[in-house]
Amino acid sequence: MKKLTVALLSGGISPERDVSLKSGDEVFRALDEERYLVRRYDPATDLDRLVADAAHIDIALVILHGPFGEDGTIQGFLDMLNIPYQGSGVLGSSVAMNKVVAKRLYQNAGLLAPPCKVMKKGEDCSFAEIADEIGIPFLTKPVSGGSSIGMHIVGDETEFEKAAEDSFRYDIHVMAEAYIRGREITGSVLGNERLTLLPIVEIVPDSAHPFFDYKAKYTAGATKEICPAAIGDFLTRQAKECAAKAHRALCCRGYSRTDMIYAGERIFVLETNTIPGMTPVSLFPLSARTAGLTFSQLLDRLIDLGLENRK
Repeated sequence: MKKLTVALLSGGISPERDVSLKSGDEVFRALDEERYLVRRYDPATDLDRLVADAAHIDIALVILHGPFGEDGTIQGFLDMLNIPYQGSGVLGSSVAMNKVVAKRLYQNAGLLAPPCKVMKKGEDCSFAEIADEIGIPFLTKPVSGGSSIGMHIVGDETEFEKAAEDSFRYDIHVMAEAYIRGREITGSVLGNERLTLLPIVEIVPDSAHPFFDYKAKYTAGATKEICPAAIGDFLTRQAKECAAKAHRALCCRGYSRTDMIYAGERIFVLETNTIPGMTPVSLFPLSARTAGLTFSQLLDRLIDLGLENRK
């Protein structure tokens, strides 16, 4: 059987570069050498080489996170090169990356999402104004970004000034979002037209982390990840349905992972990741493994779904 030539893209220029490189290393090690000829590319330095090799590439695995990787930019570039890839296209990638647009699409699909207020760099927006509109505490987060980079919990005006300053380092638009106290869960979806809903994971950061922040996400042992989540059959079904609705509402393809909060008998949808992390402590591989898919088999499935998308 002829091997498929796979372009493995990782690195890039976003604040999540290091996570992308780690994920790319894991993917490279797990790809079946009997089935694939793997060529690695870092979009920060190798786009010209990717263009030169395009005619000889069967599919790309985009293992990039954040702006210029998960926002539709590289997906459009690959479309122009006529290279199929796993996961969502330009539309799904771009709307999922923009937390404000995604929130509106969630609500249109009948999903609950925490209320928010959008701030623009250079424009006045006071702590009192936000507190009056969405309550205290609240979160500040860049509108476009991931891995909880630039995200903070705000309880008073002094915290707000520091949090907003840091959040604005990553985007000219920052979202102040109501902080929902509850149990954090995440739902993984696999498929194009027919969706497989993978086991729900409950995320329990240790006491050193006030929420599932960057260090809690990527430091081994910092977070307890329970899969399948011990939340009962009824809530499990609800959470899976929310993940599927979010996937479809954002026009996702291939796979996605939607983060949620369960509070007061209700599930609030927070955001959807169109290229979930693939490090040893990442949640999507954990959910797939619990469902009986090895990491190598998961990558095979994503490649098959990418080729199916092309057809």
